[in-house]
Amino acid sequence: MNTEEFRKYGKQMIDYICDYGQTIDTRDVAPTVDPGFLRKLLPDEAPQKGEDFKRMLDDVESKIMPNMVHWNHPRFFAYFPAGNSYPSILGDMLSSAIGSIGFSWASSPAATELETIVLDWYAKALDLPCFFRSDAKGTRGGGVLQGSASECALVCMMAARARAIKELKGNHVDVHDSVYLPQLVAYASKEAHSSIEKAAKMAIVKLRALDTDGRGVFRGDTLRQAIQEDMAQGLTPFFVVATVGTTSACVFDNLVEIGQVCREVRSIWFHVDGAYAGNSFILPEMRRFKEGLEYADSFNTNPNKLLLTNFDCSAMWVKDVKSLTTALAVDPLYLQHDHSSAIDYRHYGIPLSRRFRALKLWFVFRSYGIVGLQKYIRNHIALAKRFESLVNSDDRFEVRNDVNLGLVCFRLKQQDRINRDLLARINQSGKFHMTPAMVRGKYIIRFCVTYEHATAEHIDYAWEEIKNYAEETLAAECPEEITEPAPATKKPPKKLTRSMSTRFSFTRSVSREIFERQNSRSQLTDGCTPIVIIDTDDILESLQRASRINGERSSNDTYDTDSTDEASN
Repeated sequence: MNTEEFRKYGKQMIDYICDYGQTIDTRDVAPTVDPGFLRKLLPDEAPQKGEDFKRMLDDVESKIMPNMVHWNHPRFFAYFPAGNSYPSILGDMLSSAIGSIGFSWASSPAATELETIVLDWYAKALDLPCFFRSDAKGTRGGGVLQGSASECALVCMMAARARAIKELKGNHVDVHDSVYLPQLVAYASKEAHSSIEKAAKMAIVKLRALDTDGRGVFRGDTLRQAIQEDMAQGLTPFFVVATVGTTSACVFDNLVEIGQVCREVRSIWFHVDGAYAGNSFILPEMRRFKEGLEYADSFNTNPNKLLLTNFDCSAMWVKDVKSLTTALAVDPLYLQHDHSSAIDYRHYGIPLSRRFRALKLWFVFRSYGIVGLQKYIRNHIALAKRFESLVNSDDRFEVRNDVNLGLVCFRLKQQDRINRDLLARINQSGKFHMTPAMVRGKYIIRFCVTYEHATAEHIDYAWEEIKNYAEETLAAECPEEITEPAPATKKPPKKLTRSMSTRFSFTRSVSREIFERQNSRSQLTDGCTPIVIIDTDDILESLQRASRINGERSSNDTYDTDSTDEASN
């Protein structure tokens, strides 16, 4: 493809992207295909000769787009927002065209310095403690753009591990670091993201997943008790994670309490994960939730979730950059240069090669301005509150979380099994996409406002359709709940097949033995792994087995039967 062909096809691609955005509401939100579908539609081998661009674009439209989950669809209410906007796309296009590999200042001076400046802008916009900024007087801190919040958690844990081992070693410099790994222990709540669990596995350290309070909040007293228990056993607490905006229910942990406990133990690195909700600190009215951030050693948030910047782009700040670079720096001769005062971001993370991510974030800040970004987030909050009000106006439903941002966790006041079928009907339709979670012991449906241009009409329409699916579900599952007879012309709703119910309700049915074994592990949540439930056939078999045993007893024997949550669900 030469320059003139690129100019021609590039314009066609821009037109295609614009048309996609303008007509996205005519598409199904999510497909209903089975794994392996695409292999049947594509050749077994790459073409020997180049093909026409129009043919490629036709295949995109006929084979790819119908089978995508459209994350920027106005009726996509799953997970958290996949931030995107035209300024961000343009920034990414230019970054791809420049094609720099910005591992050091010498390899790309402007890319390095723009990243530093934009992250200082970002920190000021969120009103972060000044020690996180590189431009603050006397600071040792600074920011960096990583690929994801998972990377942020891992590199911060590695830095904390290196710092703790250095303290444990003292003058015993000849002892290998691995000797001290069994002594280290990290802490997070059971509502923390699963990336913390993965980071602990990769760092080869213990992780304790601690209980939250009745509202799902990680509290200081719980952490203090766990730390005291471990220190009494000779272990070294080295890393604590608190979350602002948990995956399941967007709960804000008590940073003040946790931070104060962390300050009591010198060896602890306190990390705050704000992947989704951290961006809300751009609103003055949301900053009450960041009280206690002054105790943190590091903080991350994802502009690719709630700040209209497309993936990948995760912002991370540390209080002491040297602690980070000491743990991660590898400096072979061919990468060294004479500009020792410059920042080399290759020492701030896992990869050597780095994309020019700062460009798209710069475009977003300049295109929308702080006021425009505040307006966007306030709209999401207002629409979530609207949906919460609609749910609360119907006695058949309940809201199970505190709605502070864009997420509402709701359910029918019925057994979990019925709520699973409700979500399955919603998702099977292709008209909407939502995901579940377990909140305070109940299966709930997560309704998250994600669309950049979402309006009250989108929310009201979704609610009306949810009520229709709820009526179908109740009619199929428990017809006694239906008080009005269905019209004679309307077919009675069918009960979903078992496979359809588990697939579209994001659940996985297992035996009781596997269920109990899985629940004995820490297993933090990630919002995409299916919720494990006990196989109903396994329950039935257990009940039948118990019935046979009881039938063999003397007729004079009496016994009580337990009503388990699994059976009722």
